[in-house]
Amino acid sequence: MRRQTTSFKELMQQNKNQLLNDPKAMEAIDKRLDDRQTKTNDNQNNK
Repeated sequence: MRRQTTSFKELMQQNKNQLLNDPKAMEAIDKRLDDRQTKTNDNQNNK
């Protein structure tokens, strides 16, 4: 029996597609991006 191999690049693409099609995951990603942007803005304002 032959082993089927999947490249890392293919796995990353599959994972990305799953995340983009998952509303809960997208909500979590948006929240993280907002938190990161807020943190960046706070750091710039404190200088």
